[in-house]
Amino acid sequence: MNILLLGSGGREHAFAYKIANSPKCKQLFVAPGNAGTASIATNVSLGITDFPALKSFVLDNTIDMVVVGPEEPLVKGVADYFADQEETKNLPVVGPKQLGATLEGSKDFSKQFMQRNNVPTAASETFTKETIEEGLQFIKSQKLPIVLKADGLAAGKGVLICESLEDAESSFKEMLLESKFGAASDKVVIEEFLTGIELSVFVATDGKNYKILPEAKDYKRIGEKDTGLNTGGMGAVSPVPFADASFMQKVEEKVVKPTIEGLEKENIDYKGFIFIGLMNTNGEPYVIEYNVRMGDPETQAVLPRIKSDFVDLLYAIGTGKLADYSLELETFTATTVVMVAGGYPGAYPKGDVISGLGDPNGSSITFHAGTTQNEQGKVVTNGGRVLGVTGKGGSVEEALSNAYSRVNEITWKDVYYRKDIGQDILNYGK
Repeated sequence: MNILLLGSGGREHAFAYKIANSPKCKQLFVAPGNAGTASIATNVSLGITDFPALKSFVLDNTIDMVVVGPEEPLVKGVADYFADQEETKNLPVVGPKQLGATLEGSKDFSKQFMQRNNVPTAASETFTKETIEEGLQFIKSQKLPIVLKADGLAAGKGVLICESLEDAESSFKEMLLESKFGAASDKVVIEEFLTGIELSVFVATDGKNYKILPEAKDYKRIGEKDTGLNTGGMGAVSPVPFADASFMQKVEEKVVKPTIEGLEKENIDYKGFIFIGLMNTNGEPYVIEYNVRMGDPETQAVLPRIKSDFVDLLYAIGTGKLADYSLELETFTATTVVMVAGGYPGAYPKGDVISGLGDPNGSSITFHAGTTQNEQGKVVTNGGRVLGVTGKGGSVEEALSNAYSRVNEITWKDVYYRKDIGQDILNYGK
């Protein structure tokens, strides 16, 4: 097959790595891609929300399947666009249509969906500028800490955990009155704070059938011991020891099944991935959020653990034949350490030359995220999260050792990474 993959991050390099290694892939194009995808596929300079240009490319290059990596084109309706055009209406697109993508595009929409379909989640209320006084009264009635969420897409940064009433009230006003997160905070969801251990569960679905992919735990904060500002993700571990068979059975029965049944019942056309952000609270799963695509950096730890053919999985999702796909998993553990530009998640430089990429051994994979090639052909930094290094091993310890030994070989000016990824899992139950 000729395949077009949309996106340019670490998630997309991981997708490209799996697709390019499949005998079912004839040619892989990535729009716009990065320096990592350029080494295994053909990067094409197309905007991921320029739908007419994407359609022209699909027709000119006899594309057999489109795989959408990030959420933005999904929320803007890329799957609907291809389905509505006569020449591309039968093209398999891996990614939900716009209504399904609203599960990520609007926190309020997703909370209402969960409530209608009896999916366990934290209690919440949604407010706007017009109902700001009611919102402030509601905040006063809540237990601390209080969670505030921007309703719309805010690049992973629209969630605030407020430890004091004053902080919650002032942040709530900033979000609604001063557009703290732009249009994303035109509505604000106030939510009860759940305690427990977070994990991410990934589900592939064709809208009727589903396969539960390997779960992962990610690390959001920039600082060690989960301190400092939130980021897009500083590392990931898969599998997760506390997600044992009995807990995962609860996840399937109480979360996954009602979610998929809800999509079908509400006529939401959904062919793609659902990333379910969960909290394990005293052994019970609660949904924190839905995302309508694979997570980043969790994808870099999850995809290497899929043994069965990945292109077959994508095609089964896109053509509604997921029931016929047999998912096989590897037995090893995968751990990902994200290497970021100095200053991230605040302001950071671009264009620093990366050295030490060389030829790794088979115990790790280096996934590119914010990279590009300069005029001299050297790989340089081009984003906040620059690389994700995934180590493989028979245990969490071995996988971490393989990841960090590779991380230590790679460098650029002011590189930063967390040195404690996975340590909480190593200490789990001790």
